[in-house]
Amino acid sequence: ASGVLETARQKRGGRAAAAAADSVDKMLSADRLSQSGLEYLAQRHVITYMEDAVNQLLECKEDISQFGIARFFTEYFNSVRQGTHILFREFSFVQATPHNRASFLRTFWRCFRTVGKNGDLLTAKEYHCLLQLLCPDFPMELTQRAARIVLMDDAVDCLMSFSDFLFAFQIQFYYSEFLESVSTIYQDLLTGKNPNTVIVPTSSSGQHRSRQAPSECSPPDGVETAVFYQCLESLCDRSKYSCPPSAVVKEVLGSAQRLTFYGFLMALAKHPGINRALGALPDKAELLLDPVMDQELEKLVAQVSGLSVSNSGSSSSEVVNMPSRPSSRISSPWRPLHHRRKIDTESEGSTEETDSSEN
Repeated sequence: ASGVLETARQKRGGRAAAAAADSVDKMLSADRLSQSGLEYLAQRHVITYMEDAVNQLLECKEDISQFGIARFFTEYFNSVRQGTHILFREFSFVQATPHNRASFLRTFWRCFRTVGKNGDLLTAKEYHCLLQLLCPDFPMELTQRAARIVLMDDAVDCLMSFSDFLFAFQIQFYYSEFLESVSTIYQDLLTGKNPNTVIVPTSSSGQHRSRQAPSECSPPDGVETAVFYQCLESLCDRSKYSCPPSAVVKEVLGSAQRLTFYGFLMALAKHPGINRALGALPDKAELLLDPVMDQELEKLVAQVSGLSVSNSGSSSSEVVNMPSRPSSRISSPWRPLHHRRKIDTESEGSTEETDSSEN
């Protein structure tokens, strides 16, 4: 196999061929070949999607009978690949796999990018309303934890910019179990306990344990970063859940001799390496740019404008022939955002980002 791969590299050349060859190398590695079929499927979460697809099939079997089961599975797994399968789904499914979490982050950014583009500042409750538009039972607790990363305290009713909240929400949502254990380790270091006794979360059922946030009366200078890093390195080695890249954690903790819990989370949220590792969000400089979505919006606006002109030009006796479709709109259980706040760009000392004090 290695000889065939080497020949492919020589003949095809280029980055694409090398990347494909490296991918095959990984597939042929001893660790992966030593896995059983069920272990491999479980690791790649294939079973999760198959079970969900079958459940969806059984729930909609009357409608599906019109166009066939094969087409249903094709469309289902195409939606999984495109990342649209998490829309309007229950939270237990949205957070069930790393791909689902990354898809939800990407969808939230694309849907509400205009909040940041318009310069709006929202509270944690208002951001939670936006999250519930995509996932009706999204827990408020996760939104509040993301807000605390930005605000560094329990004052979660303060205003936040879209970019500040989004990057904080990214690490809180994607690395939820990891941060749960980090909080316990930090508290143990403050109180002098042995952090090696921390219990790593072992359930992804969506039932998040209520953890006590690091106390505001904690030492202002935090804990020693060298000891903290050793504990986090050990945590990542034994954790069954997604953890930030060790190089990013090492770089963040290597920037100071001591660091607070929220100082660590804020530095982690702002690190560009997180975006590159997850691949869900663009870099901060390109956060408000989405050419594909902008083109789609322009097409929709053009269609609506053309339809409006056509209707206004027709006589009152003429009827526009439009295909009759049942209305898909339903009464929304979520209240609209009752406050829209914009950044005063002309005021002295104002910036695009939320002002937050570093601990």
